[in-house]
Amino acid sequence: AELGKGSFKYAWVLDKLKAERERGITIDIALWKFETPKYYVTVIDAPGHRDFIKNMITGTSQADCAILIIAAGTGEFEAGISKDGQTREHALLAYTLGVKQLIVAINKMDTANWAEARYLEIIKETSNFIKKVGFNPKTVAFVPISGFNGDNMLSPSTNCPWYKGWEKETKAGKSTCKTLLETIDSIEPPKRPTDKPLRLPLQDVYKIGGIGTVLVGRIETGVLKPGMV
Repeated sequence: AELGKGSFKYAWVLDKLKAERERGITIDIALWKFETPKYYVTVIDAPGHRDFIKNMITGTSQADCAILIIAAGTGEFEAGISKDGQTREHALLAYTLGVKQLIVAINKMDTANWAEARYLEIIKETSNFIKKVGFNPKTVAFVPISGFNGDNMLSPSTNCPWYKGWEKETKAGKSTCKTLLETIDSIEPPKRPTDKPLRLPLQDVYKIGGIGTVLVGRIETGVLKPGMV
């Protein structure tokens, strides 16, 4: 693992800043893209550390769906959902910023020996606090994963035969899947008022050599097409 931070092994790939790699924490937001069978997905990797909550808000405000990644390890989960825990704060910020779709990925299940009891305990506790925040737990998918080993990321894991998949119920109806990839494909596209004037809140402005000034943001209303002046 880079710089001796084992748990930071894959986050290191997304974190480009020298300070991020040295401190072993995400500081700024990072944008990464991939394609699922259904969507073109832009991942906004937002920092979880309390010192960089402003950057986390910037990233979250751009999202259509939040993926709340919870560590299943003993002590880690409990610290995150404590009164001053970051997990609780991030769920509240996401809802407050208008992100109404939520996926809960219960990570590091391998460190909990894929115990069904631990999975159910986390679901119960997490459901309680996201309900207080404003989310309806019935509309939230809970997926047990191991990001380090790839379990339940792209294909169903053989390490949790007790896991039959999740089921959520929204206005669009019921849906059920097993993997995180399938869960991302279950996200309902937001309906934005395309008949209204163009409104595009800016996230940042970049100056790129040979191209010029590039504005980055999310279209909230209206339409933007190539060639528009």
